[in-house]
Amino acid sequence: MYLSCCAWALTAHPKDVLSDMRSLGFRRIDVRPDFLDEKEVPALLDRHSLSVSSIAASFGVPDDAALESSDAGARQRAVAHVEKVAKQCAALGAKVVYLVPGKDDSKPTLARYADSLSQAADRAAVHDVRLCIEHFPGTALPTAAATLEFINAIDHPNLGLLFDIGHVQISDEDPAEVIRAAAERLDYVHLDDNDGHGDLHWALLDGVLTTGTLRNTFKALQEIGYTGAVSLELSPQLDDPYQALKRSRQITIDCASEFSLQH
Repeated sequence: MYLSCCAWALTAHPKDVLSDMRSLGFRRIDVRPDFLDEKEVPALLDRHSLSVSSIAASFGVPDDAALESSDAGARQRAVAHVEKVAKQCAALGAKVVYLVPGKDDSKPTLARYADSLSQAADRAAVHDVRLCIEHFPGTALPTAAATLEFINAIDHPNLGLLFDIGHVQISDEDPAEVIRAAAERLDYVHLDDNDGHGDLHWALLDGVLTTGTLRNTFKALQEIGYTGAVSLELSPQLDDPYQALKRSRQITIDCASEFSLQH
């Protein structure tokens, strides 16, 4: 497994963000679809010795598109958006795109969402890119357990879970138990902290997260043979996001010192 960082923690011009990420010691980053002009990205990444781990496909979705929509055209436009991001992902050498669920948890809506996800996962697979769903409090899939159950029911070979440690603090789930339950369905990990109530994306250990929980998380990841990214996702609204990333990176490295985390 390897360390990454969500680039949107910093709000400078994208070219400056890349420079800052490298100065912080990161070698891999998560980006959004509109982070940089596609033609500029490869040269800029190469200049800063950075690579992209994943792209957040929930951003940049057309206003008239939604995977769970009752309108077939809107669903197809959303699937096309995911495929476009998957192609962008593959062009950058990344392997994962991920989505956040919608709000409507009614059975018909979730059924449509499941069908669209299957189609999107098929399209992503053509580009050798994995599609993940992020469990997210306040959405139709608010817990990791519910999201994993949903993914297992779809049973698509190219659909997995994005695990967010901050989100399980809100849903009161044990990170290590979630990781072990997900096993081969786990495709991505986000690290962040909060007060146990709000999705605040604080620096690690600034909230309810403990070093013991982090170590147990890495232990569980190693036990299941996880080889993907462990990515810091901090808020750009923090007082000093750069220093928050610097501290969180070192905390992550320290807590993973007994495990196989590349950084």
